[in-house]
Amino acid sequence: MANHNTDTTKLVETEAGRLLFAQDCIFTTGAASIAGLPTTDLPETAFAGRSNVGKSSLINALTSRRTLARTSRTPGRTRQLNFFSLGGRLMIADLPGYGYAKASKAEVASWSRLIKAYLSGRPSLTRCCLLVDARHGLKPYDFTMMELMDRAGVVYQIVVTKADKTDAENLAQSVGKIGDTLPRHAAAHPDIIVTSTRDGRGLDELRTALAALERSVSIR
Repeated sequence: MANHNTDTTKLVETEAGRLLFAQDCIFTTGAASIAGLPTTDLPETAFAGRSNVGKSSLINALTSRRTLARTSRTPGRTRQLNFFSLGGRLMIADLPGYGYAKASKAEVASWSRLIKAYLSGRPSLTRCCLLVDARHGLKPYDFTMMELMDRAGVVYQIVVTKADKTDAENLAQSVGKIGDTLPRHAAAHPDIIVTSTRDGRGLDELRTALAALERSVSIR
């Protein structure tokens, strides 16, 4: 009976995630500075990570839209914070990639300052999905972002991307190494979600997690 109830609960939660991400998702604004950030009463989830880690592709896959967030093979394509309203229930923020980008040093420095200011001082930000490429694992700048959010008290969850681009053994090792670091970070969510936009792996799990977060914030 207990297993049956658990399975039923999981099915209900998964369906709630699918229903949330089936809502209309519309671009609201792009902000190139803190002054340009939109005001909102909605809970907000940010997608952050190194350049070319797959943030825009993941947002498109979650919302089942091919061109909602722009994607490119050129690192550094997203050059501002882009905000999307999901059914008037959840705000999604697509952040510029940090690390390597085909842009000037001045531009990269400006994006880095903007990302840091946003992640450390956005009242509506309820969670940051910190994306990590399955093939490369955590890099020094990822730890910089994690430490920033630890200090700011912003809960972040590691979302591994491009799981289809490595074999099962290397994927397990990469996820294991990430998991070993999380207990040392106060604001890190303990659960790691492994995803692939190519084969759909982990998308329902991430939708479910964000829908549960949206409900918990909305009923406060």
